[in-house]
Amino acid sequence: MDLRKLKTLIDLVAESGIAELEITEGEGKVRIVKFSQAMQPVAYAPEPAPAAPVPAAPVAPVVPAGHQVKAPMVGTFYRAPNPGASPFVEVGQSVKEGEPLCIIEAMKLLNEIEADKSGVVKEILVENGEPVEYGQPLFVIG
Repeated sequence: MDLRKLKTLIDLVAESGIAELEITEGEGKVRIVKFSQAMQPVAYAPEPAPAAPVPAAPVAPVVPAGHQVKAPMVGTFYRAPNPGASPFVEVGQSVKEGEPLCIIEAMKLLNEIEADKSGVVKEILVENGEPVEYGQPLFVIG
């Protein structure tokens, strides 16, 4: 397997929420496993110890009411077609179904994400250049 392709796969696993990726190409096979603190082995004390405070679960962000346009893939979110250009849409702007809203870059491919409903852009939920997960809300259209 090409070293550049392997590096791209490693970067994809590192940036995404997946813990493991296995690719078989011809007779070659690559398995990439991401370890985190949560997956480290834990040593248990033989005697009862005082309970440690439990970290709070992450709170999901509040998303305004309306139709959500969600990310169809894992990648990097871009509001404009290129760095110097103006964004595809702004909050308060009317959009038609099929009109481009943003670009998600995944594995060096630029994927234009279109509105799946006509309406007014109520909110943009992701900042330019941020990584996004599959199914993550990107826009709210009302």
